[in-house]
Amino acid sequence: MFEQNIDIEQIEVMITLFGNFDQNIKRIEKRHEVSITSHGSCVKIKGEKENVEMAVRTVEGLITMIKKGEPISDSNIDYVASLVEDNEDNMLSEITDSDCICITSKGKPVKPKTLGQKKYVEAIKNNTITIGVGPAGTGKTYLAVALAVNAFKQKQVSRIILTRPAVEAGERLGFLPGDLQQKIDPYLRPLYDALFDMLGAENFQKCQERGDIEVAPLAYMRGRTLDDSFIILDEAQNTTCEQMKMFLTRLGFNSKAVVTGDVTQIDLPDGKRSGLKQAVSILKNIDDIAIARLSGKDVVRHRLVQEIIKAYERNSEKNERKG
Repeated sequence: MFEQNIDIEQIEVMITLFGNFDQNIKRIEKRHEVSITSHGSCVKIKGEKENVEMAVRTVEGLITMIKKGEPISDSNIDYVASLVEDNEDNMLSEITDSDCICITSKGKPVKPKTLGQKKYVEAIKNNTITIGVGPAGTGKTYLAVALAVNAFKQKQVSRIILTRPAVEAGERLGFLPGDLQQKIDPYLRPLYDALFDMLGAENFQKCQERGDIEVAPLAYMRGRTLDDSFIILDEAQNTTCEQMKMFLTRLGFNSKAVVTGDVTQIDLPDGKRSGLKQAVSILKNIDDIAIARLSGKDVVRHRLVQEIIKAYERNSEKNERKG
């Protein structure tokens, strides 16, 4: 049995580290198969040598996050542990030192929570066009909207345009009640939700009435040239190749475009190739266009989302081997 101690001088740090009813410590114990106890300001970690060493690095990483004012959640614990297991925990400071992108209407700071998200944000800042590819829950749309709102508030652009293809995922548009706008609104709801969070419903309404913010289906982009704008194309895996080309060629002067999508959730009819897949393939070596890839590690939703994504990835790999 191997044992290692960590001294934690600040009682506030110790309380946050352990969590309510020691739930955080129990999660670390289960993840690394160790026993963790505290005696005064000393935390004792016992178990197999390799497991103890990893648990120590995980605890030290979490202490760093606590001292930087970061909240400790199940997803944060799992993420730090995964960095330790991949010998990437030395890069944790890149996340904790990340600048706040903007403050939500409820006063919550928005910033990258994973290395993948940080690289994605940096790509958007440093390139005119960024294509973000990754599974659900990795913050692709939310972070892009935060950057768009920040650019708008800093007067770097004069308007924000958010769009997504109104592709039916099992439903039929014509059967929905209401006029055209009411039929389309459900498809755009995730974009509205992100904007409400950043601006508040009242500010969003005012910006929309002035024409500073536009949320519209992709079909409405045809024939336009979008100058001085921050444009986000969401759910881009459901664009056809023709639609993707149409969108990318709308880009005007002093504009920035972000394209987001998940190539594992394509709802296009059989025989139609995804415009996102083609764009990633043919645009990857063009200067000022970045391809940012996020993975299951970057999921910041409920822990089960990450487990679901992993399960589907394993199933996909299994089917590919069979095929």
